[in-house]
Amino acid sequence: MTSGIFDAYLRRLGMPDPGAPSTEGLFALQRTHLERVPYENVDIQLGRPPGIGPELSARRFAAGRGGYCFHLNGGFAALLDHLGYDVTRHVGGVYEETDAAQDVNGNHLALTVRVDGHAYFVDVGLGDGPHEPLPLREGAYEQGGFSYRLEPLTGPLEGWSYHNPGSPFPRMNFRSAAAGMDEFEAEHLRLSTAEDSSFVRTLALLRRDAESIDVMRGRILTRIDPAKGPSDRELTTREEFYEALSTVFGRELDDLTPADRTVLWDRVCQAHEAWLAAQQG
Repeated sequence: MTSGIFDAYLRRLGMPDPGAPSTEGLFALQRTHLERVPYENVDIQLGRPPGIGPELSARRFAAGRGGYCFHLNGGFAALLDHLGYDVTRHVGGVYEETDAAQDVNGNHLALTVRVDGHAYFVDVGLGDGPHEPLPLREGAYEQGGFSYRLEPLTGPLEGWSYHNPGSPFPRMNFRSAAAGMDEFEAEHLRLSTAEDSSFVRTLALLRRDAESIDVMRGRILTRIDPAKGPSDRELTTREEFYEALSTVFGRELDDLTPADRTVLWDRVCQAHEAWLAAQQG
């Protein structure tokens, strides 16, 4: 990957010169990544899922797009490598149950980074995860009113379990062993093309800042603020919808043709009507 791609990526983050590896630099990079590069599945909804090669992901981020965990953490790991950080990729898995088994289902890419003699759990691919890295040791942590916990996995697998009680996926397990990007290809294919995949069924965008989380699922835009609770707004017009994609989530729209915009809006509306019917039923 050429340095020019990384230069453009860093400009997207607003950090053209992040300096030598440091704890402060790592924290700043994670914060700005979460604030400027959204978790999103627009292209999957349009039936053209992007690959998860780190160079492709870095190019997409530089151009104003986002992705989901394999793109976001894959591209971020490549950037950290380029900047001289000691970063390791891990096979992980997210779960809807807080008491999920001590296994790893492979549907998440997690990262750890060693810097200044300490190890950190680093993740820009959860959407609603920590705003800053967490020390890779057992304990409870709070950031901006959100609470998290890390604990070692028990049982035959060596690894860690991350807990986020307020999330739709409150638990993520990951193995300690290092992984290569090729280990995520099969699961990416399933998640981005299978009819029963949530990424295929529902448009989702998330953006994290220091004190809140913005979430769009279909036509419902939610702001989650621990101090005030969640607030929902239904996006009733096509104009509102695309304005939210651009302004709330920072997702550039110049890659979407007029036909793309019609297809995406129609698809989101159909899913929204089906969701409303299910709520009433």
